[in-house]
Amino acid sequence: MSQKQNETRYDVVIVGARVAGASTALRLAQAGLRVLVVDKGRYGSDTLSTHALMRPAVLLLHRWGVLDALVAAGTPSVRKTTFWYSDDVSQSVAEVDIKSRHGVDALFAPRRYVLDAALVDAARAAGAEFRFSTRLVELLRDEAGRITGVELEDSARTESRVEADLVIGADGRNSHVARLVGAAKYATGRYASATAYGYFRDLPIDGYRWYYRPGTGAGALPTNGGETLVFVAVERNRLSSSPGALREAFAASIRASAPDIGRGLEEATLSGKMWLFPGMEGFLRQPWGEGWALVGDAGYMSDPITAHGITNALRDAEILSRTIIEGRHLGSYQLTRDDLSNAFFEVSDRVASYDWDIPTVQQYHRIMSREMGREETMLAQTVPARTEFRAA
Repeated sequence: MSQKQNETRYDVVIVGARVAGASTALRLAQAGLRVLVVDKGRYGSDTLSTHALMRPAVLLLHRWGVLDALVAAGTPSVRKTTFWYSDDVSQSVAEVDIKSRHGVDALFAPRRYVLDAALVDAARAAGAEFRFSTRLVELLRDEAGRITGVELEDSARTESRVEADLVIGADGRNSHVARLVGAAKYATGRYASATAYGYFRDLPIDGYRWYYRPGTGAGALPTNGGETLVFVAVERNRLSSSPGALREAFAASIRASAPDIGRGLEEATLSGKMWLFPGMEGFLRQPWGEGWALVGDAGYMSDPITAHGITNALRDAEILSRTIIEGRHLGSYQLTRDDLSNAFFEVSDRVASYDWDIPTVQQYHRIMSREMGREETMLAQTVPARTEFRAA
């Protein structure tokens, strides 16, 4: 028999304590709202994710006061990005130095157990409450159908009802909140990447490295613990879930598209297991309704080949939070999110088709760079600046 706890009331309940949920909680708690965050997982656990932060993400983390914690955790500073483009007849390399702008002068690729925990710690310090190992059972509704709270169950099967003015689903691409409110997808990708990655010791690199060869994308990112994340992305269904076959296909793809990394892998040591994301079409979902909203992958997911998922989540957390804090209609959140997402979403889908030659994918990258510049400009104008950050 489960037990019932007394009802409690909050301004906002957030379902999901990963990047999108914890950062939304941080911003709302900083504004003085009473916030509860629940998550079925454990504090500080890892999750399936590559984790390159683009400049708009670093800008937000710096201005929220979280970036110092990532540096203190040993996250390497990235000061250069290298793009390798190759086919059967040619190869070109483009190096881009990370220039100081809007108070930051480096990029970062923190492990998720570092980034997520840092955001939770900052949100707690701002006054947000967290309940881990707690799952959403049902949404509460009033007679008119407006969402008014949540019914929860913790690991001891203790049930509780929590009332709230707003319930936010930050519970990922398979969002339970989105299903319960019937949030429709109004844009869906046509293609999907299968992505395999692993963490390797004794494989030092300088900065981000991105590799593009017709039919394949790959990358290498320095991360915590002196390890390097190496990934390969191909059309969906081209990677086997069998560990042995996956490792063989991964190594073959890296040798073909990123020969410098392939040579280094021969001397490197895989730390832990190989990770596999089999692929899922990206989408834009209706992100708000009466008494509810969606943020992060719950509302918008682009294909992982463009490595923009965490940046999207942090950006949308900022947009949603400011909309709530300023008392504006949630429809304005959707308009801003979509304005900053539509072009990037479309070009991500085109890259995920893997039906391109090198000049075409280079043009796609120019479009992405332009769209990231729009994101950065908007965020720099709306998020209060802090003391300039200089990475060590």
